[in-house]
Amino acid sequence: MKDIDKWNEAVDPDNLSDDENMILDAMGLNGSSRRKFLKQVSAASLSIYASSFFTSELFASTMKDLPEKTTALLNEVKVNLRVNDMVKPLTLDSRTSLLDALRERLGLTGTKKGCDHGQCGACTVIIEGKRNLSCLTLAATCEGKEITTVEGLAKNGEMHPMQQAFLKHDGFQCGYCTPGQICSSVALLEEAKNGEASYVTEDLKKIQSGLTLSEEEIRERMSGNICRCGAYNNIVQAFKEVHTGNDEMPTWEFATQEQMDKAKNA
Repeated sequence: MKDIDKWNEAVDPDNLSDDENMILDAMGLNGSSRRKFLKQVSAASLSIYASSFFTSELFASTMKDLPEKTTALLNEVKVNLRVNDMVKPLTLDSRTSLLDALRERLGLTGTKKGCDHGQCGACTVIIEGKRNLSCLTLAATCEGKEITTVEGLAKNGEMHPMQQAFLKHDGFQCGYCTPGQICSSVALLEEAKNGEASYVTEDLKKIQSGLTLSEEEIRERMSGNICRCGAYNNIVQAFKEVHTGNDEMPTWEFATQEQMDKAKNA
């Protein structure tokens, strides 16, 4: 009752200050139009004030507090996701991507949704030791598979060496692509150990395990992870330090006009 009295008092033109009256005079509002205007403004303010009560509980809820099954699913499947050494049983729509399952159902928001079309690499996670784009991977196909996200790289409170190297060499700016970059780099270390070839591998017949990747190889193999801030040189350096222990600055240099002309005509 007191709140209503305050509201009625607020919309009474007789209770306005000289400054408020001056503003309304300048707006050409007087009499009934002034009272109508004040009621509309006060009602809008009241709705904003009330919204805090309706939304506070929703925003305060964690992912764990949300119900397991909010609506009936027409294409319902049950899947056990093995994420970061923990098994998470979920009931999902069969069309749910792994990215959405990680972010919306498990609260693992380290994996970022960038383009959602498999072009930027921000959603890269490691599945069974291999790099995968989680936005193009159906969660239902990951039953029982070992999934590692950026949250699962640290062990016993210690960051993964690749995470430490990214910090040391400033391999990020805005940081949005960084989780995908790091997961991709960690999986790439295993690819090099296993001797897996890439597009720029010169002789496929001489592939051996334990490859030492050149900067050209690193750039090619990491090309699926886009950094809009342009931190590529630092990312290469971070990978090199973990891969070979070499912390020297990258050997890149500006292209000469002759090199640019040659690339243009190739």
